[in-house]
Amino acid sequence: MSESGSIKVRRRLSLTARLALLFALVAAVLLLALGMLLSHAVDRHFDELDEHDLSAKLAVIGQLLARTDSGAALDTLPQRLRDSLAGHENIAVLLRDAEGVVIFGYNLSDFEPGQLSGESSVEGRDWQRQGRRFIGRERSFMLPLPEPQSIQVLVALDISHHDHFLREVRVSLWLGVALVAALAALLGWLAARQGLAPLARVTTIARHLSPERLGERIPVGDAPAEVRELAEAFNGMLDRLEAAFRRLGEYSADIAHELRTPVSNLMTETEVALSRARSAEEYRDTLHSNLEEFERMARMIGDMLFLAKADKGRLPRRAEPVDLASEARALMEFYEALAEERGVSLAVSGDATVSGDRLMLRRALSNLLSNALRHTAPGGTVEIRIEVSDGEVRLSVRNPGRPIPEAQIPQLFERFHRIDEARTAHGEGAGLGLAITRSIAEAHGGRIGVACAQGLTTFTLTLPGARDTS
Repeated sequence: MSESGSIKVRRRLSLTARLALLFALVAAVLLLALGMLLSHAVDRHFDELDEHDLSAKLAVIGQLLARTDSGAALDTLPQRLRDSLAGHENIAVLLRDAEGVVIFGYNLSDFEPGQLSGESSVEGRDWQRQGRRFIGRERSFMLPLPEPQSIQVLVALDISHHDHFLREVRVSLWLGVALVAALAALLGWLAARQGLAPLARVTTIARHLSPERLGERIPVGDAPAEVRELAEAFNGMLDRLEAAFRRLGEYSADIAHELRTPVSNLMTETEVALSRARSAEEYRDTLHSNLEEFERMARMIGDMLFLAKADKGRLPRRAEPVDLASEARALMEFYEALAEERGVSLAVSGDATVSGDRLMLRRALSNLLSNALRHTAPGGTVEIRIEVSDGEVRLSVRNPGRPIPEAQIPQLFERFHRIDEARTAHGEGAGLGLAITRSIAEAHGGRIGVACAQGLTTFTLTLPGARDTS
């Protein structure tokens, strides 16, 4: 099989199948290693037994020869040897004198012809005769006769039963390895299937996922630790998706609601203007009224486009030094007429410079200042305070007024969120100012927060301080 073909096969295998194969492979390797160790130990044991049997027979024969010290003892030697070998059909013995004449033989057919003639030795060799396997040893002894005589002794041992036993052990080992490997694969498949069941549920949920079924979650109580992390991450993703879809639905509904009012006003004004003939001045008044609604819609659309760019990180940002105190004073001059009309005082303190886009930062500060003016009762003071601490610049806009309900603070910077829906009818904006301010703060690497205490509401814009380039 080519390399590309094997890669395709691996890709087709499921994770459960791969784990099952891994279990089977590990079990087979371990059993084979254990079987090889066991086989080697059995081989050594049988070799020691065979060596012991050969040594014992040579020792017995040596003792019989040592007691052959007369002619009469020499005549009875063959019978004594046969008696000592009785019942040992797996032993072959050959005694040869110094001239090579065979003086005793037992199961001589077990020897090879060359061994019988003395042309080859049996020492340290193994051979086969008639389907049986033999090993042998060879020793020389002296007969203690009046005239000492040298005797060569050859002993052969049939080890066929040992070979047969080892073959059966090896066959059983291979069968056992195959059986255990199959069993390990089955158990591994079951364990992997059970352990990866949450993954299957992830797949099922993901396959049927739709905007109408975002509330489904994966149960993680019985999942393994590794899969539990994945399930929890997947559930977290579903939570975020559900929240995003909910916000998108609310956002769409809010857009439709906000656009419906100016469009309805435009239609009403136009229908009234067309209901009968009017003077040029009356038509001019109608167009001026329509222009206000168009401007309101244009501001709303511009704000929504701004937030859409902020969501995608496409806000243009120039890195220029911005003097926050100068920007605050310029805005205070701009809002001075409105503040006097409402009977509200304006104050600024502190000074700091940050690096960023001057127009965007002015817009953020303007949103906070206009918001504070709208919610400050006559006789109150809106204070802008600029502080530097730990390399950060904090710009706070503080005003007295009705405290913000604690439950609404987390949603305060969401789009189209208003504390009092009744303010919509008074033309106080679409509820996008604080959302835009948060986007500007985040685009500059900062953040915005709000706190209510002792009858004061404080919005704090935190920005990184300008780096010293000198």
